[in-house]
Amino acid sequence: MAGGGDELKLLGMWASPFVLRVKLALGFKGISYEYVEENLRNKSDLLLESNPVHKKVPVLIHNGKPVCDSQIIVQYLDEVYSATGPSFLPADPYERAMARFWAAFIDDKFLASWLKAGRGKTEEEKAEGLKETFAAVETLEGAFKECSRGKPFFGGDNVGYLDIALGALVAWMRTAEVRHGIRLFDASRSPLLEKWVERFGKLDEVVAVLPDIDRLVEHAKVREAEVAAAAANK
Repeated sequence: MAGGGDELKLLGMWASPFVLRVKLALGFKGISYEYVEENLRNKSDLLLESNPVHKKVPVLIHNGKPVCDSQIIVQYLDEVYSATGPSFLPADPYERAMARFWAAFIDDKFLASWLKAGRGKTEEEKAEGLKETFAAVETLEGAFKECSRGKPFFGGDNVGYLDIALGALVAWMRTAEVRHGIRLFDASRSPLLEKWVERFGKLDEVVAVLPDIDRLVEHAKVREAEVAAAAANK
């Protein structure tokens, strides 16, 4: 894999979709790196020193300099390794701006409403979150049609910035389907995205880093039990 004389270290946690974004970007670029698994209940000094503001993963340390936030890291890799592998962001400034806009939508609208559906304090709040999630899915279906222009990926013929931003959530979508029977992308609501998920999930670079679904299911169960226990003790 490409890497030159650079020293790249990724601080992450195996179940995090945000860490997975960075793993996907590194994989598609063909860049070698050292991965360090963090225990988020006992964060390392390196993580706390590298991300003193948020104290979260992922953190990419490039030649001793830390870069934080998954979307910023993916953009950073695209700029620093512009001559390596595919370009994630379009060359056209307007199209590049639109890619960043939709990436923000994925986190601020789609993911936020999906989390609300899963973590709402009441059944009404969860139902409202699910309704907002499906509305965001329909919006993303239109975004895919606009960005892909009839080609396989958001990035066109090749995987781009939005494919990585949304694709990192695929494993958790499958986990939600296993646990709750909720399929976010389906033929009736979002046929283009349904086919996109199938294509994206079969790519070698994706298969290489996608978390095991059974392991994610168990992880989700444990987390929910911990949250419920904490709430009961308040």
